[in-house]
Amino acid sequence: MKNNLLLSLPAVLALDLALPFLLAAPYRGYSHLTQAMSVLGNKKSPCHAIYNIWLAACGAAVALNSLMLRPLLAVYSKTAAAILAVILCLYAVGGCVLPAFFPVEEKKDLAGLSSRIHGYSSAAGFMLLAAAPPLAGFLAYRAGFSMLALFSWLCFFLAIVFFTAFIMADKPSFRHTPIAWEGLWQRLTLLFMYLPLALLCVRGVQ
Repeated sequence: MKNNLLLSLPAVLALDLALPFLLAAPYRGYSHLTQAMSVLGNKKSPCHAIYNIWLAACGAAVALNSLMLRPLLAVYSKTAAAILAVILCLYAVGGCVLPAFFPVEEKKDLAGLSSRIHGYSSAAGFMLLAAAPPLAGFLAYRAGFSMLALFSWLCFFLAIVFFTAFIMADKPSFRHTPIAWEGLWQRLTLLFMYLPLALLCVRGVQ
């Protein structure tokens, strides 16, 4: 039972990164390099219903997993485990559930109410999730996984770098430059935010 709980969160996080590549196949003109994953949920997208359902389900799964994992991680630090659970729950709501019900427009502007709610809640969710790698690193250190602790801090640094690039990507001054590769920076940001959590869970099974 414990092993199943520890492995379910990495599976959800991996699917969150992989599913957009599968869903985007029939979406003509969509670019994984320059467009955010949330564009798949706009009403003009042929996969918008499936993607938004997944986004809501992903949020529910992350929140549920975080609550179930808290007592398992609390043996290393009750405070860090509790803070991590709260952060993941808030990310699940702000970064997944709310964006699923309030999709962006195809151009990803903030003109409409739905796009504004999506944009602000996603930004808040990402900023909260940025605290997950160092927390995972601290828990890994307390568990005796020193290399994983160091790797988690490296992931934190890389996530901040890529998140900064993601924020700057839609600025007119960076148009036609690599900084405008919004889709790439978003995926790399999530990858390095997710990796320490997934590896902490996998390491806990061994």
